[in-house]
Amino acid sequence: QVQLVESGGGLVQAGDSLRLSCAASGRLFSISLMAWFRQAPGTDREFVGAINWSGGGSAYADSVKGRFTISRDNAKSTVNLQMNSLKPDDTAVYYCAAKQMGAGVYDYWGQGTQVTVSS
Repeated sequence: QVQLVESGGGLVQAGDSLRLSCAASGRLFSISLMAWFRQAPGTDREFVGAINWSGGGSAYADSVKGRFTISRDNAKSTVNLQMNSLKPDDTAVYYCAAKQMGAGVYDYWGQGTQVTVSS
């Protein structure tokens, strides 16, 4: 099992920055990818970005590319999401997720943290 706990959400103004963190614990050796998703009210959960747990390669959704950066700190077993130039459309609950090696889907999810961007 892997446990994920997000932190760092809050209320900010458009143009501000915010940093989310995801603390991972448990069977970390089984993880291949860590990702961030978000879900706004009345919408489906959408992919934000992901990072390779061991190698550090990352990928982003077009909507956040150039504004958001995912990083990992293996020593602290955390994955961070640095969000810059925030827009009201970024308002959502942000979830951290982990995919095990060989898995086709993200197996583990955090409880989510609310990010609200006011105009």
